[in-house]
Amino acid sequence: MDAYDKGSDARQGQDGPGGPDRPDRPDGEADPAETAAPEASAAAEAGVPEATAVPEAAGVPEAADVPEAVVAAEVAGAPERAGVPERAGVPEAAGAPEGAGGPEVPGAVRPAPGPVQAPAPRTGVAALSPRYQVGAVVALAVVAVAVCAHIGLVFLHVAPSNTLTKQHGDVVDEWVFPEFEQNWKLFAPNPLQQNVSVQVRAEVSTADGEIRTTGWYDLSAEDGRAIDGNPLPSHTQQNELRRAWDFFVASHDSDDRPVGLRGTLSETYLRRIALLRLDRDGAAGPGGVVERVQYRSRTTNVEPPPWSGEKVSDRPTFRELPWWSVSAETRGAKSGQAGQAATEGGAA
Repeated sequence: MDAYDKGSDARQGQDGPGGPDRPDRPDGEADPAETAAPEASAAAEAGVPEATAVPEAAGVPEAADVPEAVVAAEVAGAPERAGVPERAGVPEAAGAPEGAGGPEVPGAVRPAPGPVQAPAPRTGVAALSPRYQVGAVVALAVVAVAVCAHIGLVFLHVAPSNTLTKQHGDVVDEWVFPEFEQNWKLFAPNPLQQNVSVQVRAEVSTADGEIRTTGWYDLSAEDGRAIDGNPLPSHTQQNELRRAWDFFVASHDSDDRPVGLRGTLSETYLRRIALLRLDRDGAAGPGGVVERVQYRSRTTNVEPPPWSGEKVSDRPTFRELPWWSVSAETRGAKSGQAGQAATEGGAA
């Protein structure tokens, strides 16, 4: 027996399966070469070409733990796509969102976050402190209530007679007259088409005891001259005399007798206006005193336009009122002037 004998059933010779080129294997374990040979012959009989000289994918680690039987089964079940080059080194699809469901790429540069915008500054009532905000809300509520009350009272004034105006007519009149009075003369079916001028004259007792009568002073013309060329005429210049005369006409009958207390009040109002205007014009003269006044109105029709064909009279009509004594108003005015002079003298 030679040096390679292991037992009575040991294989002999250097070229045999158990030669020096093959390592010894334990009993019962099959030789890999012997196992692969039948599988290769079976694949050849099935018509599957042998996958030879396939270059190994660069950078892909070898699957050392995968059994060869599994590799052979995959090759036998899928025909080779001849002529299709391997997609090795194909770049990723451009535009794929970064970090969408995949691991973060090491070394990737993230875009810097944009600047944080400061909140917009508060303006108006929101910029006030809570205390001032409450004050502003209260002021707005008061103004809103006042506006609503004013609109309601003016509406009741111009509305037809109803239960509210009958029960609370005095309250409505006190609020509306004289500043907020409304009328329908401009929008009436027959708007006012006349010019009415109010004139006054006086009986004056002079310093030597005589009584003289002044000429007619056109108070409406004086107001017109004061308004002409004045961009901001006063309410007195525009409405005092006009509204006083309208008040008188509306509260007197055709015989110039007062109707109720409003008629008497309108006469007192006109007498005081006459005294103020005559004193301004110096009608009494030095040392003179106004004893009585008389009003009259001069009414002329407005000339119609030429295309209307309407004919109206251009003759003025006059309405003269009786003489009114102003002694009580004169005494009141004198006492007021004397009191004012005494006050100024005491202060001096």
